[in-house]
Amino acid sequence: MAHLNLFEGAGTHRLIPTKYSGESVLEVLSLPPGVLADLSELDAATNERTIAEHGGNRAIGPGELLYGVPEAHIVNAAFTHHGAHGGRFHSPQRGAWYAGVELETSVVKVAFHKRCFLEDTRLTGQYAFDYRDFLADFSGEFHYLDANESQTCLQPGPIPQCYGASQELANALLYAGSNGIVYASVRRSSGTCIACFRPALVFHPRRGHEYSITLGPGTQELSFEEVIHPV
Repeated sequence: MAHLNLFEGAGTHRLIPTKYSGESVLEVLSLPPGVLADLSELDAATNERTIAEHGGNRAIGPGELLYGVPEAHIVNAAFTHHGAHGGRFHSPQRGAWYAGVELETSVVKVAFHKRCFLEDTRLTGQYAFDYRDFLADFSGEFHYLDANESQTCLQPGPIPQCYGASQELANALLYAGSNGIVYASVRRSSGTCIACFRPALVFHPRRGHEYSITLGPGTQELSFEEVIHPV
């Protein structure tokens, strides 16, 4: 059975597409104030994060989410934009904050999912995608998988079918009071990941560097480099 152990992780890495790293994608639009106000109202009515912040998500309420601290909207979005099928250690009702202990682990993870997208859409060639690195610190007791759980919960595919056992375990731990799970990266053999179940434990979330990741379908090759914006 998954066992508790202390996890100390300073500066863990979560890569988020640059276009989603602001308060709202609407803030980059050059539109008349009245139009922006109408769009903002529509966004608030349909955005899963704002719905949850106003008590509209039964799986995670306003009392668990963050307010009035830097990058609160980024942390809250991780728990409220949960995806149609959920993820490896979260259900379709409630998300989690995933991060890699190493930057390279997060790069390989997002590259895998972006490559799947390219293959599903039958695109060819090389493409560059920009991500913002969000750093966060953790200090507390988290669950670690035992050998059997690692075997059943860390299957590489097919997605989302391979998430069945891991979501079942995560739900059981979540409602038993667990803070989250530390586990070996599925996409990078030497990497370590954390799935944090509690927004309040994502300590000192902050913006790191921006990176451009270049990859293509049908190959495991990828490159990434820091994006330097002219002053």
